[in-house]
Amino acid sequence: MKVFTIAGEPSGDKLGGAMMAGLKTLCPDVTFDGVGGPLMQAEGLVSRFPMDELSVMGLAEILPKYRALKARIREMADAIIATQPDVLITIDSPDFCLRVAKSVKAKSNIRIVHYVAPTVWAWRAGRAAKMAQHIDHVLALFPFEPPYMQAAGMDCDFVGHPVVAEPVATQVEAEALGQGTVVLVLPGSRKGEVGRLAERFGVAVQQIAAQVPDAMFVIPTTSGVYDLVQEKTSDWNVPVTILPPDSPDKAGWFKRADVALAASGTVSLELAANGTPMVIAYDMAWLSRIIISRMLLVDTVTLVNLVSDNRVIPEFIGKNCVPSDIADAVVSVLDDPSGQNQAMTITMERLGRGGEAPGLRAARAVLNRIAS
Repeated sequence: MKVFTIAGEPSGDKLGGAMMAGLKTLCPDVTFDGVGGPLMQAEGLVSRFPMDELSVMGLAEILPKYRALKARIREMADAIIATQPDVLITIDSPDFCLRVAKSVKAKSNIRIVHYVAPTVWAWRAGRAAKMAQHIDHVLALFPFEPPYMQAAGMDCDFVGHPVVAEPVATQVEAEALGQGTVVLVLPGSRKGEVGRLAERFGVAVQQIAAQVPDAMFVIPTTSGVYDLVQEKTSDWNVPVTILPPDSPDKAGWFKRADVALAASGTVSLELAANGTPMVIAYDMAWLSRIIISRMLLVDTVTLVNLVSDNRVIPEFIGKNCVPSDIADAVVSVLDDPSGQNQAMTITMERLGRGGEAPGLRAARAVLNRIAS
């Protein structure tokens, strides 16, 4: 069996590596071609070019590389058609991957699977119908997504979210980090997010510290924002512990924290996996705020709220991202975190915790649809 697969960023590489391992388990004679990072390469992929070339986000970053990216799209489509794999599996990175898929489908009958459904349940619902013109099968991370994809005419299987397969620290490891009240502060994993949120998070942290004198504030970081976080927190006037990206204690602090103040995103699922109560806050550029607020189809952007079908996680989005309100919510959750426990447990169960690993489920779904 020949599989051509493309991932464009580290999160896709993680999904791809786990899926490839699953395919090797279920179909030992499988071979791989395409583009991926170190995790996919560890499973046997010889990447046709460095995945980093595709890891660009935002108009300012994409424009200088537009011609090069278009050339890579043509190159990938030509390679796929020339090698005639049994299946093409594109992983997230829709701006690149779906363009490759469109070109391949226009010139061949190769089966195309896309891993990670677009968030049509949140905004831009028309994307599903456009995808259906050249995607045969979608692998979904959330259990409520298949009906949206199926309604547009695509096969779709919920295969579980990778967060359920991520290791978490033990209670012993968490307690080894010390005693006292711990507030985890997560202002984002991208520079734009940190730039917009750091000042407001800082004001909120100072107000929390005034109400909870024994609170300790810990900030895990990613490689792209470590220096910026150090810069932006230098005037917070509250002692903070900034964890470097490679800190061996990161998992322990996620487990040890009594509450987290976090930017919106998948980090809410990481917190739920650790049973850590949270408050979510987020803002964006003013134009994006106006456009997205008019297009948004859901009443909450917090994934734990959506998956659990509950609204117990406080969130402060856009114009509501006000430091005093955020601080009051964090203190309130510290006083009584029990209200979130059930929602976090339900979320992990619905995302696949305790069941077959998502990578293996994804592989099985691909093979089952091909066989049928």
